[in-house]
Amino acid sequence: MNSIKTEILRERLRYYSSRWKVILFDAAIVIIAWFLAYWLRFNLGSIPAENLEYAFIMLPFVVLIHVAMSLGFGVPRGAWRFTSTHDVLPIVMSVSVGIAVSVFVIFLVNRLEFIPRTVFLLHGMLLVGLLSSSRLLYRIYHMPSVKGVSGKRVLIMGAGVAGNMLAIDLKNSTSLLYEPVGFLDDDPNLKGNRIQGVRVLGECSALPQLAQGLRVEQVLIAMPSATTEEKNRIVDFCLDAQIPYLTLPKVQDILDGTARSRDLRPVALDDLLGRDPVSLDINLISSGMSGKNVLITGAGGSIGSELCRQVARLNPASLILLEQNEFNLYTIAHEIENRHPDMPLHARLGDVCDEPGVRTLFNQYKPNIVFHAAAYKHVPSLQGQIREAVRNNAIGTEVMARVSDEDKCEKFVLISTDKAVNPTSIMGATKRMAEILVQARNAQSEVAFVTVRFGNVLGSAGSVVPLFEKQIEEGGPVTVTHPDVTRFFMTIPEACQLIMQACVIGQGSEIFVLDMGPPVNIDFLARQYIRMAGLVPGRDIEIVYTGLRPGEKLVEELFHDEEKFGKTVHHQINLVESRILDRGAVMATTNLLVSKCKNYDTAGIEQIMKELVPEYTPNNNGVDL
Repeated sequence: MNSIKTEILRERLRYYSSRWKVILFDAAIVIIAWFLAYWLRFNLGSIPAENLEYAFIMLPFVVLIHVAMSLGFGVPRGAWRFTSTHDVLPIVMSVSVGIAVSVFVIFLVNRLEFIPRTVFLLHGMLLVGLLSSSRLLYRIYHMPSVKGVSGKRVLIMGAGVAGNMLAIDLKNSTSLLYEPVGFLDDDPNLKGNRIQGVRVLGECSALPQLAQGLRVEQVLIAMPSATTEEKNRIVDFCLDAQIPYLTLPKVQDILDGTARSRDLRPVALDDLLGRDPVSLDINLISSGMSGKNVLITGAGGSIGSELCRQVARLNPASLILLEQNEFNLYTIAHEIENRHPDMPLHARLGDVCDEPGVRTLFNQYKPNIVFHAAAYKHVPSLQGQIREAVRNNAIGTEVMARVSDEDKCEKFVLISTDKAVNPTSIMGATKRMAEILVQARNAQSEVAFVTVRFGNVLGSAGSVVPLFEKQIEEGGPVTVTHPDVTRFFMTIPEACQLIMQACVIGQGSEIFVLDMGPPVNIDFLARQYIRMAGLVPGRDIEIVYTGLRPGEKLVEELFHDEEKFGKTVHHQINLVESRILDRGAVMATTNLLVSKCKNYDTAGIEQIMKELVPEYTPNNNGVDL
């Protein structure tokens, strides 16, 4: 506790040391106001020698008292260029208490001899006036309009609380240089009203008509709690008017304190996909991760690297990274080291299929929790490489699970995919094999083996999103496999957050399925990306349908027909009751699978795959396995 108090004190000292100019200025104002008060008391004439002498004698007490009160009430903390009427109250409180303390101290020193009582009253009034006016004048001087700078003309979409706060922030800011010329809001009762001096001009649909006449240069969307449909509609208005647009942060980010109302950002695709924000039991997650040695395989991948970032914030005893790509490992390790220099970090190159290497890693670092994210996942690429897919995705999982079991770690979390449900691809079938291997091992183990299954993540390596961005940058065409193809999407951070939540609530054998929201039509996704780039689909950028690739499905699934669906304590995490498995038979089949991989027996590998995953229906489209 003492160390915490010491650190708080140090932080305050560091802060106030950075504000020394303000403190010196305020002290000078105290001195000026002190002698002005005497001058006014004596009717703007000469001050008697006795009174002037005692004025100088008592001056150090007065200055020290008022500076102390100023610091106590936080007067120097305010940024002058953002000064408002709210900043006057701390000044009034500081001066009032300072005057009272000054009277008391000086009374104790010399019984207020040769110091007129009215001096204190005049001194207080002058202090409040001078301290407040100096700050307000500074703000006025630094306003863009005063300095001859014309801000970018903007329309604010949304005249609610968020729009009101944004207007205040824009007026207080000297860096954004935005000039609000009007509000648009669909509430008819607001039309004609003025908010922060800016008129509500009409409904949002009026944007294309009003934009040209008002010379609008940008639209600011102040609707953080709007539904997906509303957001898409607003974006469409902006695109029709051919005006660039920014939006406020998400409500959850503002509530969490990770963003402010004025932190405008481009509208991201995940804003338009119809997903509720992820809500976490952060206390439960922290208690499950804090003080634990956490191992993350595939630490340099899309999911693995984000897991590293999020776990590192939860105060683990150590973080162990296993990755076979040297550059990816260096990149994430360097990032974590910079952000968390005091956390023990062990970055190791290695292959999850290398059992001696994995055993050495476990013996050295004794992980309590294992997140197994290492996997090959690109569907078309793996169609012609069944051995490598099985070796990495299935046998690699078995190696990690077996060593975790023997080392008696607490939890093992397998990161799976929706493509494991009724798989038509090699990748999907190998991930289902991994699920089976983990579930089978759980039956007679002290380790809680948990599987987390979810769909696509936006921006991951190999996903359509980077491909669309590259194709649009190159002028098109944008390729879509089929006009009716749909996929489940979520962002990488929220997928990882739900993975950690599933980890701490899992007791063993569960398959947790993340709530992915409604499936997204890929054709819609492509068109939205084109429009968000300020282009028109079919006119500026052509969309070409290439047909489903080998192993691909038209529609992905999250549950198998034989899997019983249930709820968990977290509303965004669903529970699948796993199918009954014969551990002995699974282990024997796995041993045979290892032998087939060593002998490069692709036909034998595929046969075993079909035995382990009877629902596997290959869709190779002529690809040679």
